[in-house]
Amino acid sequence: MSEESERLAKALIEFREAEGISVRELARRTELSEATIRFHESDRGCLPVPFAARRFEEVLGWAPGSIPTTSRELTDLELPPDSGTVTG
Repeated sequence: MSEESERLAKALIEFREAEGISVRELARRTELSEATIRFHESDRGCLPVPFAARRFEEVLGWAPGSIPTTSRELTDLELPPDSGTVTG
């Protein structure tokens, strides 16, 4: 776990404890999945994707851009380069 992901995990856990809320409620507030919350609270956590980082910053009251992120967002619809698929 990186120092940044450890900081985020600790902040999420402390926030939930201070608010007296469950993982489910934090997921609802952030509009992220419970699995995402659990992952970022665990020792397997890594840096979040930018979308999740913004949601965490909002709920924690942190400044935008204060949570380091992975380099880019991934989607289920991404195709490998030069896949031969015509777009447009």
